[in-house]
Amino acid sequence: MNWTFDVCLKNRKLLESFLDRFTIDELNKIPDGFNNNIFWNIAHTIVTQQLLVYRNSNLPMFVSDDLVEKYKKGTKAEHEASQEEVEEIRSLLFTTLAKISEDYSNGIFNNYNEYTVSTKSTLTNVKEALEFNNFHEGIHLGYILALKKSL
Repeated sequence: MNWTFDVCLKNRKLLESFLDRFTIDELNKIPDGFNNNIFWNIAHTIVTQQLLVYRNSNLPMFVSDDLVEKYKKGTKAEHEASQEEVEEIRSLLFTTLAKISEDYSNGIFNNYNEYTVSTKSTLTNVKEALEFNNFHEGIHLGYILALKKSL
């Protein structure tokens, strides 16, 4: 699993670089033809990983219910993120990943509720959820790259 966590960490560093390079206005901008912005895509990856890994394992998540409601699947950017929210998401990019890695090493993921993702693959355990999460984050990295070109 070290490789899976390493891939996620590298992607999270790429996501953080967008928080570093763009102004708050650019992070919040929804270009014509898009439904969301750079910030929403980054926050969505964190929320999705928490849902896939912790909620589906019947364990408490490490993000607030407010974040889940704003950035879960099916939502869109309906408010402008503040600099404070940007800093919270920046921190969560790495603290949530470190916690998942620690919890995985400690063997706390004993149960998993099967979940069929939008690609019609069914996740049956946390290892599959972590591997799928990397695919999911890659999709959103692609969206962000497209958004970047539209700014």
